[in-house]
Amino acid sequence: MVKTYIFGHKSPDTDTITSSLVMANLEKELGNDDAVACRLGNLNKETEYVLNYLGIDAPQLIESVEDGANVILVDHNSPSESIDNLENTQILKVIDHHKIALNTSYPLFYRSEPVGCTETILFKLYKENNVEISKEIATLMLSAIISDTLLLKSPTTTVDDKKAVEKLAKIAEIDYNIYGLDMLKAGTDLSGFTIDEILALDAKQIDFKNIKSIVNQVNTASISDVLEMKDELERGIKKIIEKEDLDLFMFLITDIVNSNSQVIVLGESASLVEKAYNVKLEDNTALLEGVVSRKKQVVPIMTENA
Repeated sequence: MVKTYIFGHKSPDTDTITSSLVMANLEKELGNDDAVACRLGNLNKETEYVLNYLGIDAPQLIESVEDGANVILVDHNSPSESIDNLENTQILKVIDHHKIALNTSYPLFYRSEPVGCTETILFKLYKENNVEISKEIATLMLSAIISDTLLLKSPTTTVDDKKAVEKLAKIAEIDYNIYGLDMLKAGTDLSGFTIDEILALDAKQIDFKNIKSIVNQVNTASISDVLEMKDELERGIKKIIEKEDLDLFMFLITDIVNSNSQVIVLGESASLVEKAYNVKLEDNTALLEGVVSRKKQVVPIMTENA
């Protein structure tokens, strides 16, 4: 039988990992017994917390698939964030909540909505296909929505996300405020990670017009704790800028308690951050008050000012 590989982006977060598991389950419920949940990178601490809470294994780690393989993309659609030989695969479906960057020469099932999390869309797909949502699946979905919306505090949060959380929490039999805060705090633990690993945890290449950039984001309950590594982080960032020939690298340190971000900025186009947010970089850093969402509060503002 021909496998269907289901995976998210190369810097997997909780939405990417849980969506691959949840989508694989949906595919099997709909008759695709050869659907396989996969991942393209290592787990972060938050996602480990979720999987350990449920006592389930992580999706299979892969680096590539055979040419011509059937694939389903979740939580991404940009080839730059996907498997290296994506252009040689057959993309069957895409389930995503990001801007569309994919072009194909053939039709496919594409479900994209401007919601806070891929799992919110998957919640709808389960309902639309009359597939029962188990307690385990509900917990996976719930965890991802809490993660992507920072417990429904992010500006990316929609009414659909809030409705899904309320319904999923009942199925999962979870107090989502208590569970969610514990989960988010687990994700702020950077101990055990090298500087290179921290800089790759949630790094996305996002070009602001002709400015080649990487925007990395880590969540924390204490910005000052992360800033203790600032010198080491800057050395690592400079290496990445040189290797990838970048114009800009933004490292967002997002305070999940106070809903602000401290940003470390390096690169020839660092002044773009000053222009976009009307701030002054001091020692390559500045506080971006109220900024917690890369998608809603970084990408459009930086692109507009580029």
